Amino acid sequence: MYSFEQLRGFVAVAEELHYGRAAERLAMTQPPLSRQIQKLERAIGVRLLERDRRRVRLTPAGAAFLDEARRLLALADAAPDLARRIDAGSSGTLRLGFTAASAYAVLPGVLTKLQQALPEVDLDLTELVTRAQLEALANHELDLGLARPPFDADLFASRPFAREALCAAVPDGHRLAALDRPLTERDLAGEPVIMPSATDARYFYDLVIRTVSIDPASVVHSVSQVLTTTLLVSGGLGIGFVPESVSRLGVRGVTLLELATSAHQPVELHLVWPRDSRNPALPRVIDLLLDRASGLPAIRTWR
Repeated sequence: MYSFEQLRGFVAVAEELHYGRAAERLAMTQPPLSRQIQKLERAIGVRLLERDRRRVRLTPAGAAFLDEARRLLALADAAPDLARRIDAGSSGTLRLGFTAASAYAVLPGVLTKLQQALPEVDLDLTELVTRAQLEALANHELDLGLARPPFDADLFASRPFAREALCAAVPDGHRLAALDRPLTERDLAGEPVIMPSATDARYFYDLVIRTVSIDPASVVHSVSQVLTTTLLVSGGLGIGFVPESVSRLGVRGVTLLELATSAHQPVELHLVWPRDSRNPALPRVIDLLLDRASGLPAIRTWR
């Protein structure tokens, strides 16, 4: 096995093509430098340098090895600084989960803020519904999620991040669009409804049934994604319930109408992460996002 000292000695000789100058550059004498090169050649089993009384030349193997030796030395020199930056949370990788709705609501602003403030933290993005995010967080396959409550407080820490209105999505020209006020439960009576799935979109399902009473006979479809709901509404298949940020999708043929809700802006999005996370970048990311939430241009946010 060879050492970094031997690599540095070889690089110096290969660049100077002169043992004396290389030894002077390394602040050492020539005999120990010659021994370093000999040990290196024995360790890798090939001749790297040819030397006679007049000159030193690289062998073809030595020329190829020179590039790799430089690369190894550069990595060795950078490793301590990289370790310090990772330990400080300013470098490394953060695996971020997000719901489909948050992808067009807050995710672009989140990514912009993180890339500007922590450019050396690589972001690994995964779109998952909340239930799948929590499983991945518990298994340490994700570091941070943008998800819907509630969460197991024993396993996860969380902070509210953003909130927005719950709207009724209706086809353009629908009779409800003529009402110049928030829609009530009575307004929706008798309308065909596209409901969030009670299993795959549990958060929105619970939110809808807390807001309006839905006759099961009026449910024409149950879907897991708000985009699917919006597309079905655009096709005239019924009315749906979606967060206000769906307006960012620009789906034609759909009008969003305000719902009369007991809570102001009841659709919540939280940052959630494992309590036992050991990712040094995570606290930096959370502090940054919570501190700058009001600067994220996506939807109305908490301070």
